[in-house]
Amino acid sequence: MTLAPYHADPYASRASGLVIAHTPEGGVVLETSLFYPTGGGQPGDSGQIIWEGGAMDVATTARIENGAAALVPAAPQALPAVGTEVEQNIDWARRHRLMRMHTALHLLSVVIPLPVSGGNIGESRSRLDFNMPEAPEDPDALESLLNRMVDDDLLVHESWITDEEFAANPDLVKTMSVSPPRGAGRVRLIAIGEGRDQIDLQPCGGTHVARTGEIGRLRLGKIEKKGRQNRRVYLHLDD
Repeated sequence: MTLAPYHADPYASRASGLVIAHTPEGGVVLETSLFYPTGGGQPGDSGQIIWEGGAMDVATTARIENGAAALVPAAPQALPAVGTEVEQNIDWARRHRLMRMHTALHLLSVVIPLPVSGGNIGESRSRLDFNMPEAPEDPDALESLLNRMVDDDLLVHESWITDEEFAANPDLVKTMSVSPPRGAGRVRLIAIGEGRDQIDLQPCGGTHVARTGEIGRLRLGKIEKKGRQNRRVYLHLDD
């Protein structure tokens, strides 16, 4: 399995890597990938890899078997041979915006404490779909609460529990459409806040900022009706 430094240090933007395989579709698989692969509503990282005598622009990163990551070239080209040492450079500006937005969606799931039926993370606009028959009565109050949690500058941190502990705590799961990855023996949790100030705890494999204050100003967007029992809520970064 490709290791996941984007979990150990989501702020790392450069690292060396070793090519261990090519996919049939023309992707490059590294032994230790700095690039986050698409999953959980979060797009895969883009950027570039460089090696002696060559370079490849990475359009996105796909998740393949065993949780490995395949770097997808922006255009057809000759790939670095298996065994080649490369320098990995992710598009940090884009990654950081996705980290801010992903953490912001966790906050949205706090101010609207209802089951989540879907979602999508973008660089400036994201959404969550809620099992919510009626639209919120006071969207402005929800936006104020979101930004108050940003201003509180709460710590965002990870922990891990065993598959057995996770199975014994089904209330940790907020998403009805996406099941957290299991089978490796443990499940990653993302917490916002500490001790009595903890406001959220849920399984998540994505990348996040270290503190909520890093998110910046949030703006609640459209709330659309998507069926009798569902509402789609958009969230925007204002900078």
